[in-house]
Amino acid sequence: MAESLLMKSALSFIVLLFILSNLEADAEGKPHGFSRVISPAAIGLKEEKLSHFRLYWHDIVSGSNPSSIRVAAAPSTDTSPTQFGIVRVIDDPLTEGPELSSKLVGRAQGFYTSSSQSDLGLLMAMNFAFMEGKYNGSTITILGRNHVFTKVREMPVIGGSGLFRFARGYAQASTHTVDLKTGDAIVEYNIYVFHY
Repeated sequence: MAESLLMKSALSFIVLLFILSNLEADAEGKPHGFSRVISPAAIGLKEEKLSHFRLYWHDIVSGSNPSSIRVAAAPSTDTSPTQFGIVRVIDDPLTEGPELSSKLVGRAQGFYTSSSQSDLGLLMAMNFAFMEGKYNGSTITILGRNHVFTKVREMPVIGGSGLFRFARGYAQASTHTVDLKTGDAIVEYNIYVFHY
């Protein structure tokens, strides 16, 4: 009986040591499992702020060096009034003003696809990758529906990187110009983003 109790105690001790050795420790040395709650300051985050960016997105589908290229389509895409099923990958210039020659502040990189059979509704998934000033190397990620013929379209900001870690907010897009011959478009983006 005493031997059985000793065996159970030894086995319990070994299990406890195994559990403790597999737990990670946080900065204060306290063990935790696969998740824990930490303060924003623990990873260097300061006070959250709201920023507004106004820039121009140049979707160039024509010419010898387009910034938007068709990479996929359904057999019926070319006969669809909404080009339903088309997928375009983009590396579009983002400029300070509406002219392509104005100051380049970043690139819109990602894709959009015509995702509506009844109207020109696009699914947009793109990173606004900044290359100017203190935002150089940081990104804002936009994912949402762009109903092209609406005067102002709103899409959510779902995140970011660099100075835009934990970003959230929204982007408003409004068409500045469209060349109906070439398909090239210039769109004004106003982005309102909370970030640290």
